[in-house]
Amino acid sequence: MIDAICNFLTERIRKEMPDIDDEKAEVINYGLQNIVGEIPKIFIMLAVAYILKVFWISLFTLIVITPYKSVSGGVHLKSHIGCIIFTNLFYCLIPFVSQLFVLSIELKYIIVAMIWIFGMVMIKLYAPADTENVPILSKKDRKRNKILSYVTFSIALVASLFIKDNTLSNIIIISYFVQTLTITKIAYRLAKSKYGYEVYGNTSEETV
Repeated sequence: MIDAICNFLTERIRKEMPDIDDEKAEVINYGLQNIVGEIPKIFIMLAVAYILKVFWISLFTLIVITPYKSVSGGVHLKSHIGCIIFTNLFYCLIPFVSQLFVLSIELKYIIVAMIWIFGMVMIKLYAPADTENVPILSKKDRKRNKILSYVTFSIALVASLFIKDNTLSNIIIISYFVQTLTITKIAYRLAKSKYGYEVYGNTSEETV
């Protein structure tokens, strides 16, 4: 259904802009799939969140993880069903679980420290974790996104130590840890995916 809609829109765009070649059309089609594909995922996620009575903290999870996710990247599942399932697990299950336990301040500091060290190493090795369809080949862009990944990751974990609301604090800790897992090579292998820079070779200063 989503593929058919995107193919239709791509063809309409090509009719209006005849100078678009097959390669550009493929890029446009992929972008449309990301946009159109997000709509049902968001509605389904919000519906599940409402049923689980975690609607507002699911929105908090979405807002708080977006800065880090947008710069660190991460694996993309190839099927829409897989994406919907993962989206619901991330934005509904994490908030739901975050309500169920309370960490002592000492244990929270230890866990945050361990996650921070793990995250710094993973960001160094893999961020920004691009995809075959949307590679990040510019050295300038990759460097910028890596630095921003370090910054957003660190700020969020530090903030989690000072937020008094236990659930919100847990959400930040868990969601940032899970998001970091999605940029690792293990995650890409499990999803049978590849990093964009691996497919297209070495990055170039001129590539944008």
